[in-house]
Amino acid sequence: MIKFKVVVAGAKNVGKTSLLRRFATGKFEVSTLSTIGVDFETKKIIIDDTEILLNIWDFAGEKKFRLLFPSYVSGASGALLLYDVSNRDSLNDLYDWINVISSVPNSPKTRILIEAKIDLKRKIKEEEAQEIFEKYNFQGEIISTSSKTGENVEKAFQMLGREILKNSLQKCTNCGKMYPIELKFCQYCGSKTA
Repeated sequence: MIKFKVVVAGAKNVGKTSLLRRFATGKFEVSTLSTIGVDFETKKIIIDDTEILLNIWDFAGEKKFRLLFPSYVSGASGALLLYDVSNRDSLNDLYDWINVISSVPNSPKTRILIEAKIDLKRKIKEEEAQEIFEKYNFQGEIISTSSKTGENVEKAFQMLGREILKNSLQKCTNCGKMYPIELKFCQYCGSKTA
């Protein structure tokens, strides 16, 4: 099994913890408390016959905790950035989160943009999110999710896993096993990278 570190970022009350809990447990809690500092979940998923373990770090959205965020981003393979479709400020806040993530050496190559709370009245045009998606080179597509109904929650993490595999691993032409892109030799059979 391959393990990947993932960070979840976005404004306070955007639905990060609810998304993560829905994914990890399949449940939605109406009264989820705001994260203080950082929370952590793990879950196994299978992507195209490859079993991976996602170590997911849910980071508090309050500005006072952002000084700590870069240390959690370091070494992460992927990042989910969320905004709440019913809260314009949460979309504007994405710029800060993107800048913090981009400023970290060895920042995640895989970044997925998530629209949260699609069960609520939309106050943000899809074109506005698309503009951010294209400007900052997010991978895959914008995923519209509802932690309350469960809509597209699994799809978001499946896309994240698929994009991480694509951006982080390569297949050995000799033995057929997947190994990290940055290695010059396959860690399983020792063949040189093409």
